[in-house]
Amino acid sequence: MSLKNARQEAIAAITHFKPTSAPLNYKDTPAHEVFGCNVFNDQEMKNRLPKSVFKAVQRTTRRGERLDAGVADVVAAAMKDWAIEKGATHYAHVFYPLTGITAEKHDSFLAPSGDGSAMAEFTGKQLIQGEPDASSFPSGGIRSTFEARGYTAWDVTSPAYILENPNGTTLCIPTAFCSWTGEALDKKTPVLRSMQALNKQAQRVLKLFGKEEGMVFATGGPEQEYFLIDRNFYFARPDLNICGRTLFGAKPPKGQEFEDQYFGAIPERVLACMLETERELYKLGVPVKTRHNEVAPSQYELAPIYENANVATDHQQLTMITLQRVAPKYGLSCLLHEKPFAGINGSGKHLNWSLGTESANLLEPGETPHENAQFLVFCSAVIRAVHKWSKLLRASIAHAGNDHRLGANEAPPAIISIFLGDMLTNIFAQIEQGSLKTSKQSSFMTIGVDTLPPLPKDTGDRNRTSPFAFTGNKFEFRAVGSSQSIAGPLVVLNTIVAESLDSIATELETATGGDCKKLNGAVQTVLQKVIKEHKAIIFNGDNYSAEWHAEAEKRGLPNLKNTVDALQVLSDEDSVALFKNYGVLNPRETQSRLDIYLERYCKDINSESLLCLNIARTMILPAAYRYQGELANTASAMKTAGKSPDTSSLDTVTKLTGQLEAGIQGLQSAINHHADGGVLAHAKHYRDDVVPAMVKVRSTADELEGIIADDLWPLPTYREMLFIR
Repeated sequence: MSLKNARQEAIAAITHFKPTSAPLNYKDTPAHEVFGCNVFNDQEMKNRLPKSVFKAVQRTTRRGERLDAGVADVVAAAMKDWAIEKGATHYAHVFYPLTGITAEKHDSFLAPSGDGSAMAEFTGKQLIQGEPDASSFPSGGIRSTFEARGYTAWDVTSPAYILENPNGTTLCIPTAFCSWTGEALDKKTPVLRSMQALNKQAQRVLKLFGKEEGMVFATGGPEQEYFLIDRNFYFARPDLNICGRTLFGAKPPKGQEFEDQYFGAIPERVLACMLETERELYKLGVPVKTRHNEVAPSQYELAPIYENANVATDHQQLTMITLQRVAPKYGLSCLLHEKPFAGINGSGKHLNWSLGTESANLLEPGETPHENAQFLVFCSAVIRAVHKWSKLLRASIAHAGNDHRLGANEAPPAIISIFLGDMLTNIFAQIEQGSLKTSKQSSFMTIGVDTLPPLPKDTGDRNRTSPFAFTGNKFEFRAVGSSQSIAGPLVVLNTIVAESLDSIATELETATGGDCKKLNGAVQTVLQKVIKEHKAIIFNGDNYSAEWHAEAEKRGLPNLKNTVDALQVLSDEDSVALFKNYGVLNPRETQSRLDIYLERYCKDINSESLLCLNIARTMILPAAYRYQGELANTASAMKTAGKSPDTSSLDTVTKLTGQLEAGIQGLQSAINHHADGGVLAHAKHYRDDVVPAMVKVRSTADELEGIIADDLWPLPTYREMLFIR
């Protein structure tokens, strides 16, 4: 379609949309039979591996023991046979570089046999290790362009799977990605290291309570918010196509103020897309559970049951890929940006995080949490960690897209605080006072309709404004952005809680001296100390209110309002030492991430600013000139006819057109200016000069959108994109 008529052609295409494929057959293949069918899971391994080999793999995945290379050969042979039965011709080591995307290197199973034929081959060595080029991924100085060697290493704790394509299938093997020097170039390696550190410190606490629970692991359950808009609109908006968000767009006559989208009936085309997305995720063993309309028009949510944090991270990447692959089949585009449309809710990725073993959730309060000393110790460790390392937690969700969302009235502010709810807040208040006697008990509420049964009532309400909220038996980190990998937040959470458990375990070990009879008194002393020192982080009120911002400042809680400010904490000595001490990131790896994330911020803003300039110059300004010309011609014709024209509209358009020209020049000047210094100086320039210049151009353009004749406006409007489905 021509951009000149893109809006009209897009609307026409939408009104005549028909599905490109037949409906899926759910009757013959029920969901429970589909779930995990493309995963080389425990059941598949049990059926195909010798008993001794299967048990060896189990010891690795469940106890963290090292896997013998000989075992890998047997696993590789079974995995190859299974994959070929599924139609696979290639295998791929899947890894997660610091771009935040999923990367794949595909290799064929076929190998020449020397007699002109070929045979399928897949060895333990090929399973364990791959060698993709490491020079073209961001490394923050760890790798130079001429130093290309990098390795992928099989992550046995995350199951291999089959990825289907219309023309075949591929065996996908989750891997870690490191440089020739052994330093992490990816998202997965630090997650695995942080889980190892967390397990080590959690085991010390459990040992004090006389527990042998097996391996302790973090769990994750990321809720995914996203927008679906018609694909015709997507391609008619260069800003959506390139940047993932609208750089221009006036507020529509109706937004979300009617509150009629949230949990409303799901549109038929959208529901069809959701159903196929879920089915594809079921095949891959992703435990998606919930789907619904979100608050903003054309916004939706998909949420899984939480699982092992490392696997959840891999599954989250698969979820984003699947959403974006399936949507075009229904004429839709999936937008994962944190703020695709200004003035309405953006999208987050609420990360539900907890600690557990195979048999227990360590953040489960039980019926009488005031008597559950083990729970109180682990919960207090989280409180201490979040307070002490709140800047790091804020840094873990810092990127250009999230700057548009955090602090708006659909997302928590940049101030990190904890919501505990009435019951736990009361318990920790009793602990602080030195007299812990009771817990607030749950009850039933009667609705007042005889035909409706009494409903069990929780001991406290929920708080949707809190960035870090306790929700029954887990914490919900609500500030994570919808487009980002959950690996970064998990690395920080796991590491800071490991440090906190280390501190508490050391105090308890010192106080008890190995005498279990002294444990109760020691626990009370430690809990009282923790709550006195770290209660400032607890806030159960409205995080959106101006009063809270003032109160948070009094409490000494940091308010890092943008990415540039937030990321700099990675260079603090305490942060560098934290990651080093727990074997998560060495100082060079930590510095590399600071450099990479600042550079990514610069690249994001640079791309947006160049596109903003291009759209303003080549699409919006010409439309303003044309309308200005039409108004001038009309006024001139009226004067010729002896009439007195009203030139107020012409005057307004002329004024705004001049402002737009000035704004374009200002933006061009900001882009052309090169800040002196390193990447931090450049990032500050983009934040302080380029972003405000873009805002100025947009403000004028959006005002013009409300004045220029509709047939001259070149871009699909918010009204059209959000409400024509």
